[in-house]
Amino acid sequence: MNPFVTHEVFNQPEPLVDYDLFATNRALQDALRFNAPGLELAPLQALGREVGTAAMQRHARLANVHTPVLHTHDRFGRRIDEVEFHPSYHALMTAAVGAGLHGTPWAEAGDPVAAGAGRSPHVQRAAGFMLFTELEPSMLCPISMTYAATPGLRGNAAIYADWAAKLQSRWYDPQLAVWRDKPGVTMGMGMTEKQGGSDVRANTTQAVRDGADAWGERYVLTGHKWFFSAPMCDAFLVLAQAPAGLTCFFLPRVLPDGTRNALRIQRLKDKLGNKANASSEVEFHGATAWLVGEEGRGVPQILEMGTMTRLDCSLGTSGLMRQALAQALNHTAQRSAFGKPLIEQPLMKNVLADMALESEAAVALSIRLARAFDRAQDPRERLLARVLTPIAKFWICKRGAALAQEAMECLGGNGYVEEGGEGVLARIYREMPVNSIWEGASNIMAIDLLRALRKGDIAAALAEELKPARGAHPALDRLMDALPTRVEAMATETQARRLAQDVALAVQAALLVQTAPAAVHEAFCASRIGGDWGQTFGTLGEGADFDAILARAMPR
Repeated sequence: MNPFVTHEVFNQPEPLVDYDLFATNRALQDALRFNAPGLELAPLQALGREVGTAAMQRHARLANVHTPVLHTHDRFGRRIDEVEFHPSYHALMTAAVGAGLHGTPWAEAGDPVAAGAGRSPHVQRAAGFMLFTELEPSMLCPISMTYAATPGLRGNAAIYADWAAKLQSRWYDPQLAVWRDKPGVTMGMGMTEKQGGSDVRANTTQAVRDGADAWGERYVLTGHKWFFSAPMCDAFLVLAQAPAGLTCFFLPRVLPDGTRNALRIQRLKDKLGNKANASSEVEFHGATAWLVGEEGRGVPQILEMGTMTRLDCSLGTSGLMRQALAQALNHTAQRSAFGKPLIEQPLMKNVLADMALESEAAVALSIRLARAFDRAQDPRERLLARVLTPIAKFWICKRGAALAQEAMECLGGNGYVEEGGEGVLARIYREMPVNSIWEGASNIMAIDLLRALRKGDIAAALAEELKPARGAHPALDRLMDALPTRVEAMATETQARRLAQDVALAVQAALLVQTAPAAVHEAFCASRIGGDWGQTFGTLGEGADFDAILARAMPR
């Protein structure tokens, strides 16, 4: 025996590694069965196994520890404006593109034959996006923007004809090269400026017409963008002021003749989270761009794309919530205190079960929203997409940060430390706010919902969506009855957040009634709607079936 050994390490949990994220996510499986019956699950099963491996988790850690580095010039003084990433970033991008999480769904989207065959590309992609987010969310920014920008290019038929197949390709190529020489490409967006933020009509970047060519009307852009994410993408949709007003343009990094466009990266943002992704400030020094859509119609063009990125905000937060919960469950199942595992302590059971309800409700709402994208040819589904998008973006993203903090507390000090980037919960907690802020913060979402519900056809579509849950719980019935009156009585926007909260809870409850076991939807309705709940996690009423809820949520 070594007399200098101070202690033995014990009562420390094994990390959550080499497990199947899809097979253990019962909430996601049930949401898929409800929204896309007959969906081919093999790709999701394969992705669930891949993103749970130790090798992929190592890539996620390294991509966040070794953050992007900007090189404005080469060693000879030539301007290059390139961002260098760690190899693990490229490994993650290769996996995400290979899984079809970017522009691939548009190859099947809107095809009634594909939909009839059980292939719901947007739902399948949504589930994959959530699974990948559990591994590493920040590098999914260019993936999400490529997804949103691909259909937007239809506003310029010539560019869409040249770029669509490359945007839908499952090959990832990080090199800056002319589009025709690459097996696959990605796209980003540049909307906001210093003085305007979400008020893009205040943009000052100027666009001057510079002739026409095979891609249509060509312009020269001069100005800046304050948030220009993923600057190593192959092209961007940007907003600029043309003679007819704010207009959408297609701006490639490399021009068709092989020369680099006049886009100058000023610096990379030093952000709270989202560390693996390069967010930048840029200037356009007479950059060449092509018209997308009509002059002066830039805002409607961007709003259409914003709807899709808002879906991804909801999906991303749902994935992060699931992983935060999984980490808490894994830890408390192995860590003992006061004579038994933490997960068997009555109060900890309440906390974990409460978090499980929140996570499952987020999954249910996010996948339901994705289904509306798959059924966009159905007028009712289009109306539902209009109302479900702002409530999902508002409520799920709002709840994410609170759940991540509670999950971190379940681990105590172990949850708070970074330890070389292996602190998964610390990384999740820092990532949570971006989805609430990006693509329209909470006030914008709440006001957007209020405007939508003041239109009779949209309110009627929402009522029809809630109808299958009628009679499941008296509190839910009361809430459904009250919502139309509240919308009519709201004279100002001051109560719009409360309305958004309650609409979100009503939709989540109605979905859980149809997809989840009684233990889940009864506890959700009693707590979130019936008032048998406090103002923090861990305050479910005594009637909740804690054991059944936890058994459903366990990651192993």
